[in-house]
Amino acid sequence: MVNVIWGCFIVIGVCFSFFTGQMESLNNQMLEGAGAGINLILEMMPLLVLWTGVMKIAEDAGILQKFSKLVLPVLHKLFPSLHRDDKALGYIASNIAANALGLGSAATPFGLKAMEELQKKNPKKDTATEAMVTFLILNTGGVTIIPTTVLALRMSHVSANPSEIIITSILATFCSSFFGLLLDYLLRRKKQR
Repeated sequence: MVNVIWGCFIVIGVCFSFFTGQMESLNNQMLEGAGAGINLILEMMPLLVLWTGVMKIAEDAGILQKFSKLVLPVLHKLFPSLHRDDKALGYIASNIAANALGLGSAATPFGLKAMEELQKKNPKKDTATEAMVTFLILNTGGVTIIPTTVLALRMSHVSANPSEIIITSILATFCSSFFGLLLDYLLRRKKQR
């Protein structure tokens, strides 16, 4: 559906440019946009590579497993259908840790592994389990303590104070996580009745 919407936007934009005689401007903007996209990738790549490497080192050193044990009591309450020693909980904890550091790109592999493990236990392969829905909420609205990617973007665009968004990021992500999990809990209880 999103592809159709974006396709319509593109067709409308090209038609509008053609009928208003702005095709040259459209061509210039497309080339500038492509160049800006490449520059953004080149500016952000070192930061993402660094933090992905740090997370890999933390995983190999057992730090993520220790973090997993630290958050296990909370995760066990959020995911009552999973056993305490479930592999999925370890991946979920790693995903939470990476998201807390604002490393969405580093969190993605852990999220995919967590979903893969949750899918193995899913009796209805075409329907998401309660644990999958809860994890999706945690992953999507996860609390971000250090919004690394956003800070890198702000630095690359020469922001006067790139770190001024940290407190608001923490508040926004905490609220989204809290209310998402609260709604998940309430809907689960309603379903059980």
